[in-house]
Amino acid sequence: MPSIGLTLYQIAARKEPLVRPDWPERPPGRLAWLHAPTADLAPQMAELARHIREEDGHPVLLTAPELPAALPDGAIWQAPPGESAAGVRLFLDHWRPDVVLFSGGELRPSILHEAAERRIPMAMLAARAPHLPPGRDGWYPGLVKSALADFTQICAVDDAAARSLRRSVAANRISVAGRLEEPSHVLPGNEAEREALAHLFAARPVWLAACLPEAEETAVIEAHRAALRQAHRLLLILVPEDPARAPLLAHRMEEAEGWQVAQRSADEEPEPDTEVFLADTSEMGLWYRLAPICFLGGSLAGTGCIRNPMEAAALGASLIHGPRPGAWGAALGRLGAARGARSVASAPDLAEAVAELLAPDRAALLARAAWIVSSEGTEATAQALALMRQLLGEG
Repeated sequence: MPSIGLTLYQIAARKEPLVRPDWPERPPGRLAWLHAPTADLAPQMAELARHIREEDGHPVLLTAPELPAALPDGAIWQAPPGESAAGVRLFLDHWRPDVVLFSGGELRPSILHEAAERRIPMAMLAARAPHLPPGRDGWYPGLVKSALADFTQICAVDDAAARSLRRSVAANRISVAGRLEEPSHVLPGNEAEREALAHLFAARPVWLAACLPEAEETAVIEAHRAALRQAHRLLLILVPEDPARAPLLAHRMEEAEGWQVAQRSADEEPEPDTEVFLADTSEMGLWYRLAPICFLGGSLAGTGCIRNPMEAAALGASLIHGPRPGAWGAALGRLGAARGARSVASAPDLAEAVAELLAPDRAALLARAAWIVSSEGTEATAQALALMRQLLGEG
């Protein structure tokens, strides 16, 4: 029988219109329903879905606010269902999940209660402090505690989340598993091209300005000029955000700085006396592999970091970024907390950071910390897979 808190919650949810979505047909087999309440959790749950499809072969339903970019073949995406009792029954009648894996700490009490009534095993992954969906706040006595009781196991993202959860859940049902794995950020690169260019570079120090907007061109040129005084054989691989600016940049640096500039688009090779190699964004995986130091364009004076910093981190680059993270604030925050990125606030700071990271040991420390951050989550995802198999009686 529903608790008082759940009854009050479901009364409030009756205001939702009962929509009968045009859902696709439920696939045959033991269906795993994964729920990602936020856009940042969707890639992690999509990666878990990929593992389930490849390793277990089960069909997967993933509910998330938006369609994840890396949804694997054989997985179905749908918007999250509502919380009215009638809507919940309609959803579960159609999909008939064999196991439910929620994430992030969001509770959907109507769904959890109905699924528990149907004896569907459930777990919470990457759990943070428990909370109701946005717009669902109210006075619902005991609701959070009763909703959490429907989960067989809760895997907290960190110790702070575990402490919060233990206020409402028995300690033996909570473990600290960490973040889930995200889709691989390793970009492809032509190995033959990498070997050929590495041979041309010989033992020269190299740094990369990745996806550089026009507003930051002067800062990078000044940083390179300053760094050349410390390492006269230093090579800058400069990838402009707008490829059409490459000829203009080449002319500017040749005339104003007296530098030798080679352009990839003109099939020019970097010679031993080339100071700048102008490249383009179609081969970012190649440039990340060749440059041990990477400045993230857009983060200093642009509208925000343009490329995902985990792309460079996953390929062993030491990262430099400015104060404007753009869409990658969470990623840069994680890198900064792990001392896996060097933050700068101005053009002189950028020059100082490049000079500092020309010391191989300093660059290696930063790169290793960044690589660890980009690679984290594999153990938590393996634990999630084992838990799913246990709940299905397959472990």
